[in-house]
Amino acid sequence: MNDALDRDRLQGNQRTYTIGELAKMFEVTPRTIRFYEQEGLVSPLRQGQKRIYRDKDRVRLKLTLRGKRLGFSLAEIREVVLMYDAMPGGDARQLKRLLEIIAEKRSELDRQLEDIRLMRLEMDHVVQRAQEALNQLGQQEKQEQL
Repeated sequence: MNDALDRDRLQGNQRTYTIGELAKMFEVTPRTIRFYEQEGLVSPLRQGQKRIYRDKDRVRLKLTLRGKRLGFSLAEIREVVLMYDAMPGGDARQLKRLLEIIAEKRSELDRQLEDIRLMRLEMDHVVQRAQEALNQLGQQEKQEQL
């Protein structure tokens, strides 16, 4: 039997993906996908050494990569992604938890923005003092030359 027929039979005619296809689709390396597999975020079927990814894995990988871009930790991503597979009431729980995580991230970003604002003010102050000291040194050098 050829690979396409094997895949169709294994998946009941569901769309499946190779690791290379997903890597290209999401512009990541196969190593990245294998890492997320080790972390339990995707769970492909195996056919010998070949990994066969289903639509469910594609969606979970998409959620994982989006979570990483948004600064979520692997634990936070795992929590949300695993809720994706939860019982029928899981969707509401997933959304509520996602809202909690986002609220926490927003608070963290607000704190970071305030820290950045204060750091910039402090740096402006240091620059001003350094410039004043440099100007004083320049005036002293001029006086010494006279």
